[in-house]
Formats: sequence, structure tokens, C-alpha cells
Amino acid sequence: MMRARAAARLKIGVLLCSLAGLCTVAAKAEDRVTGYQELNPELQAMQDDPFMNPGMLWVSEGEELWSLSPGGGSKSCASCHGEASSMKGVAARYPAFDEQSDSITDLAGRIMTCQTRHQKVEPYKRESRELLALTAFVSRQSSGMPIAPEADPRLTPWKQKGEALFQSRLGQLNLSCAQCHDDHAGQRLLGALIPQAHPTGYPQYRLEWEGMGSLTRRFNNCLTGIRSTPFEAGSDEYMALELYLMERARGLPIEAPAIRP
Repeated sequence: MMRARAAARLKIGVLLCSLAGLCTVAAKAEDRVTGYQELNPELQAMQDDPFMNPGMLWVSEGEELWSLSPGGGSKSCASCHGEASSMKGVAARYPAFDEQSDSITDLAGRIMTCQTRHQKVEPYKRESRELLALTAFVSRQSSGMPIAPEADPRLTPWKQKGEALFQSRLGQLNLSCAQCHDDHAGQRLLGALIPQAHPTGYPQYRLEWEGMGSLTRRFNNCLTGIRSTPFEAGSDEYMALELYLMERARGLPIEAPAIRP
């Protein structure tokens, strides 16, 4: 009953925003605003200070995993890639095309693939602390670098699929990503600020989660909020949607691990 009432309030909030003429158009490239820019000064300071940013706990764990052999005689990440600095720029260009699977994968998926193909071990589970930690550590190496999806023509149909999903109405509330993050970006819904949905800092630490989470977890939250069934973690739908969001955020700086309310 409480979830039904919350869903009803969510729909009413969006409708009232439209009726009141508070809608905004999709942000032009020069008008883009990141989630960091929308934080209050206290949270910005928390994100900027590596001793205050709780996401750095996961980064530290990831640093340990980088140099740790997963067992069974398998090589560590560092054994193949060397210093972590070799990962500079990697997070800025994922999701990317994977030749062997003839598909695309996100950064977490690439780590899982390395574990399977090269280390010959069971990969970490998505949203596991280990995978979030290692992904956060690798992402941290690209901090401050501009998001730059690869100019690979094989990615084009995936971007198109992601854009179609972004514009598609889903769930019992019949809402699309674009209706919130384009039409109503910068407005408030049930007291929460609606961002432009630029994925600049994943994995990120969210205060409401009291922990780290991937973009997949954020997708799941949004879909559950509009009373829609989330896609499977690592699905083509999530890969396409993430790629499209990264394209929208092209040129914005990587800020992993980000802090969000």
C-alpha cells in the first residue's frame, strides 16, 4: 500500500510539474550540469577529500585486489597490466566493443571477462563488494579525464538502442528516462533533485544506500520507482543504455568515486 501511494505521488509530481510549466528542454552540450555541480558545498568537499570520501574505502580494497592472485596459480591483474597507471583513460571509454563475444561490455563486465578468460577463475558477481572495489580502483585511474566513448561504427546500433530505451515509456507509471532527466532536469520530485543523468562517477557512494553501487543498481532503482521490471544485470539493454548515457556525457570529467545523496 505504501509503495502504491509513493508511486501515485511520483506520477502526480511529474504531472503537476508539466501543468505548472516548469519543464525544461534537454540540456545542450554547453548547458550540461553534472551531479557533482548540483551537490551542496559540504558534499562536494566530502567527494574531493580522499580522507573523507567513503568511496575511497572501496578504492583501497580494489588496490589490494589488483596485486592479489585470485588463487590456483592465477596471475594477478598487476602481473599482466603492471602499475595501475596503465589503466588511465580506460574508464572514460567504456562500454566498449568486445571482439571475442561480438558484443559490448561495461568496465565491470570487462573485469569479469578477464577473470574468466585469463585468470581462469570464477568471476566476481555483479554488485559484489569485490567487483565494485576493483572497478572503483580502475575507474579512479581516469579521474579528471574527459569521457570519450570510442569512435567505433560497431557501437552505433548499440547507441541507437540505448537512445530508444531512454525515450521509451515503461512501467505502470508510463514514464521514460527522458521525461525526468531531460524534460524535468533541475526540478524536484518528492524533495529530490532530478539530475541530467550523466554517469560521471560510477561506481559511486550514495548516502541513501550507505554504500557503493554501480550504474546498474541506479537503473534498477529508477525502473522500480516507475513500477517497471528491471532488466537483468549485464543485459544488452543496460549495456546499450549506459553507452548512450556516456555519449551524452562526452567531454565531462570522470570523477570516480562520486558521492551522491
